[in-house]
Amino acid sequence: MKAIAALLLLGAAGLCGLPADSHAAQVTVFAAASLNESLKEIATDYQKLSGDKIVFNFAASGTLARQIEEGAPADVFFSADESRMDALEMKGLIVKETRHRRLGNSLVVVAAKDSAAIHSPSDFTNAAIQRLALGDPKTVPAGTYAKAWLEESGLWPSVQGKVIPCESVRAVLAAVESGNVDAGVVYKTDAAISREVRVVFEVPAAEAPKISYPAALLKGGPSPERARKFLDYLMGDAADVVFAQHGFALIRANSE
Repeated sequence: MKAIAALLLLGAAGLCGLPADSHAAQVTVFAAASLNESLKEIATDYQKLSGDKIVFNFAASGTLARQIEEGAPADVFFSADESRMDALEMKGLIVKETRHRRLGNSLVVVAAKDSAAIHSPSDFTNAAIQRLALGDPKTVPAGTYAKAWLEESGLWPSVQGKVIPCESVRAVLAAVESGNVDAGVVYKTDAAISREVRVVFEVPAAEAPKISYPAALLKGGPSPERARKFLDYLMGDAADVVFAQHGFALIRANSE
């Protein structure tokens, strides 16, 4: 607890000159759905230190990127994959020098707690598995990663007809929890928040695509100076503590 308190004090030290007064601002963050709990916790601490209000729009990264391209007012984009950030950078919509690869994650297969039909990925081809939930690969990074893994493992042709595409990784989790599907592929961090599912298989890192969460300041955002300060806080030690507690792998390298 003392170590955590010390890190929070370090975060506070980085906010010198940012008093909680009438000059407080609202910072709007578009973030991947899988970051919901961790970012809300970080924002709660930051708001107490800065006085600024952090407002989130959580959804699939592809959906958020499209909203940004269409002109939605936002200050920071925190994506669950690099390709969506790449697309925004190519269109000149992010402040390139603020882009950082921040987090890593891993894929797991989840099923209902009483399910006995799945022991390995090859069981996806069995008749007992009729519906397999994935994030829609067109818009949801978790689904894009899952499809790539299934293609690489040679299972995609056999399971493609069973796939139920969902609007976000959290929608996949909800589908498994409700029993509407037999299994789903989600991030390890998402599986950890549910008491209604069990992890039946963790995809080895060597067999899965590299999962990378980049964050960057957006050009033309409503509160650029305050947003930059919050983004800096997200890259710091106090945020490290929270992200690690929620099961994310920490990355501190700039994206080139």
